[in-house]
Amino acid sequence: MLAFIIRRVAQMVPTLFGVMLLLFVLFNWVGGDPSYILAGKNLSPEALANIRHQLGLDLSLPQQFVIFVKQVLTLDFGTSWSTQQPVTSILHSRIGPSLLLTGSILLLGTVLAVVIAALVAYLRGSLTDRLVTLISTCAMSVSGLVYIIAGQYWLAHKAGLFPIMGWSDRIAENLLYYLPLPLLLGVVVGLAPDIRFYRSCFVEEMNHDYVRTARAKGLSEPVIMLKHVLRNAMIPVVTSLMMSLPYLMMGAMLLETFFSIPGMGKEVVMAVDRSDFPVIKAITIYIALATMLFNLLADIVYKLIDPRVELS
Repeated sequence: MLAFIIRRVAQMVPTLFGVMLLLFVLFNWVGGDPSYILAGKNLSPEALANIRHQLGLDLSLPQQFVIFVKQVLTLDFGTSWSTQQPVTSILHSRIGPSLLLTGSILLLGTVLAVVIAALVAYLRGSLTDRLVTLISTCAMSVSGLVYIIAGQYWLAHKAGLFPIMGWSDRIAENLLYYLPLPLLLGVVVGLAPDIRFYRSCFVEEMNHDYVRTARAKGLSEPVIMLKHVLRNAMIPVVTSLMMSLPYLMMGAMLLETFFSIPGMGKEVVMAVDRSDFPVIKAITIYIALATMLFNLLADIVYKLIDPRVELS
């Protein structure tokens, strides 16, 4: 196990370097010159030269890349080009609302999806199974933007059950007042595809030989489902869950934008609009690191769920 972890950590180094190189090349070739955006209407050559010097854009590309690598190694990405605030402080102020929103959505959505998927798999072929599958298929065909706009209009504006938008500095107020509607909409958007996927995993496991053997031994269907099928079907569930975890840092862009939640998703949208490279590269690097770490964690969890899994 330890040798596997060391080997995987060593493999992260060239992967991270590739991410840094790709991000640097894309921004410098496609992102344009942010000095024109920051200069505004004052487009005199002296003003542009001064801004480029302050941003370090007057250096050669290799020098800029070396500075970028040093920033990644120290996790200090300097100051925002548009707000002149330290990037670290900006991200620290944004990560809390995003984790509160997306973490709640992921936790509640996963629990509901696993429970409903296990139930319809247990009742496979029944009217309940077909009805849930039909509803899930229809729900997947509707854009998440439609759910957000409809929920905000009917539940908040018309019915007055929730605030239309807003966020406060108090966690209790956010949990009880501002979070419920975006949480509800976020769970609804992700529930249908998760139910379809998890149901397929459960049904596939229930068709294996060990399930028939358990039935031949006289075990009841609930015992088979809870003790055998659920555990073996958790590997694809863990895979889906671990792939979602890195994006908790990214936040829910649409939800945060529509509900004025000061999270990472909204910050990403504003950073892209302002060509704020330090913020963009910091978030991208953090997500890349989180993705690699959670992939490693997923492999370890596989081994804990099923001891037959060989880590190589």
